[in-house]
Amino acid sequence: MKKQINEFLNYLMIEKGFSGNTIQAYRNDLYQMGDYLVGKLGLKTIKDIDGTTLSKFSLALQEKGYTRSTSARKIAAIKSFFGFLVRDGTLSQNPSDNLDSPKIGRSLPKPISKDEVNKLLDSAAIGKSPESFRDKAMLEVLYATGMRVTEMVSLDQTDINLSEGYVKCIGKRSKERLIPIHESATDALGVYFDNGRPNLTLNSREQAVFVNQRGERLTRQGFWLILKDYVKRAGIESPVTPHTLRHSFATHMLEGGASLRQVQEFLGHSSIATTQIYTHLTNKHLRSEYEKAHPRAQFI
Repeated sequence: MKKQINEFLNYLMIEKGFSGNTIQAYRNDLYQMGDYLVGKLGLKTIKDIDGTTLSKFSLALQEKGYTRSTSARKIAAIKSFFGFLVRDGTLSQNPSDNLDSPKIGRSLPKPISKDEVNKLLDSAAIGKSPESFRDKAMLEVLYATGMRVTEMVSLDQTDINLSEGYVKCIGKRSKERLIPIHESATDALGVYFDNGRPNLTLNSREQAVFVNQRGERLTRQGFWLILKDYVKRAGIESPVTPHTLRHSFATHMLEGGASLRQVQEFLGHSSIATTQIYTHLTNKHLRSEYEKAHPRAQFI
């Protein structure tokens, strides 16, 4: 079964352009299914799988206590896998057709306030070490662009244009977008390139913009540890994850008057429906602005 799974993963990587992180998630989910069907149920070939055996695996996920969102992701991976096998002729029927996915509500992103963003950015501006220059630049870039953390740590030096004030970002499925960056971000990057990165990079051939203390490309996990430290320093009690600055960027841009289409382009969403979730967060702000601006709002 792993042979078919690996063929599917190669298809996702080569034909669909999925990111390494997405491929790894699919691999983990499908290998888990395979281990259960072969190890627990004793199935021999891919053609032995039917709706009943997949339902047993779905039930096993529930018994393990996975959240609805995690189970739904695993079921989605299974459906995509078997759809692929039907399309390439390995199977004549899709055994996952009647496999139900857990119903999950769409959770709203949780941004932090503009004041909290400023506290976070200010907390990174205190130090004068190469690491602090790097950290300040990373936080400024994330909030200036709304990038995913994976996109930020994947930046190469050739992706930054300080004189023109933009960053070239390679997003999901290798889609490229140019994102403008404001003066605070370009200034922070300039300081980092002059006084931070040269003192961290041991290998002159390293192309990564953001590097760790060994001079190698910083990882998402490395950034997460750095962020937690600055959140603590800033005294921010709201939950803050690496994705929080992306949510905050989108929300604050809409509050500032940017169009939904503009924010969609900045975030790299393929569908504007994905971006529309942020409008729920700005309704209160829009109502306040309406009451300030409308000549008859005082009578409503």
